[in-house]
Amino acid sequence: MSQTRAYAAFAEDKPLAPFSFERRQPRPDDVSIEILYCGVCHSDLHFAYNDWGMTRYPIVPGHEIVGRVTAVGDAVSHFKEGDLVGVGCMVDSCRDCQPCREGVEQYCENGFTMTYGSDDRQDGSLTQGGYSDRIVVSEHFVLRMPEGIDLPSAAPILCAGITTYSPLKHYGVKAGHKVGVIGMGGLGHMGVKLAKALGAEVTVFTRSEAKVEEAKRHGADHVVVSSDEAQMAAVAETFDFMLDTVPVQHDLNPYLATLRYDGTHILVGLMDPIEPPVAGFNLIFKRRVLAGSLIGGIPETQELLDLCAEQGITCDVEMINIDEINTAFTRMQKGDVRYRFVIDMQSLKRGDAA
Repeated sequence: MSQTRAYAAFAEDKPLAPFSFERRQPRPDDVSIEILYCGVCHSDLHFAYNDWGMTRYPIVPGHEIVGRVTAVGDAVSHFKEGDLVGVGCMVDSCRDCQPCREGVEQYCENGFTMTYGSDDRQDGSLTQGGYSDRIVVSEHFVLRMPEGIDLPSAAPILCAGITTYSPLKHYGVKAGHKVGVIGMGGLGHMGVKLAKALGAEVTVFTRSEAKVEEAKRHGADHVVVSSDEAQMAAVAETFDFMLDTVPVQHDLNPYLATLRYDGTHILVGLMDPIEPPVAGFNLIFKRRVLAGSLIGGIPETQELLDLCAEQGITCDVEMINIDEINTAFTRMQKGDVRYRFVIDMQSLKRGDAA
């Protein structure tokens, strides 16, 4: 076992604080990783505050991990000491069901093992995430950082990036398609960049006039202020796809009306019940599809990292030290980040966690 320094949540009403625990020594197929950067996801906040009623404390959040390999198990063949690598939202799955065999481990029929907050499949210990100085992961769930990729901004690609890329690829977005992106946050701004990379014409839907120019700076071809009924009416039955990144309840019906026949509305942010209800005629009369999508499998995530390196696609990040994490959580709740916090994990070594 190796001693690991981290920041953890100890209770739903307590701030995150320094924490030490033991990581396992590498199993034969394991990779041991020194963590260099870790992105801060809204899921981290929800887990820390037990918003989903499933948190076991103490919990170390963090599933947007970039680091350097420090050791490998005897059976590891794809990584060596010194390699730059990443770890996203999963660290294991059953590896035997049809989704796992097809490389979409996020839909494992037996449930994938989360990077934090899950029971390890072999020893039953609680998995702990990337707000720490090291992690040990099976090589199957480790990703190669391609040459030239910007390491700090690559961290959120492992969650925010793949969450938006996976449905765009699955539903076949390509040149000539018109894609709407609802919301201009961490997920939304990556959705714009990735839909553009696939050749689509992209329109951002936002309730804020202040984000019109901002959306265009990120590559949006058009911007619609969704609170303006005239603007919404002008784009009725226009889009092939709608990528909905909004994580809170909102009325889907006006957006469904902007889809052409056979259009698809994809939810990637909303986990709660849909309120107000979706009107059946908004689907039936135009053969529209209301769909959902969850992160992406390991092969697809590697594909995305390679694409981002090749095309220079980055996530807009704000760097913080580990001792600023509670302030970052507060700012996230207020929407005060453009667009993703990333922790410089060297701040643990510098004594910021002391």
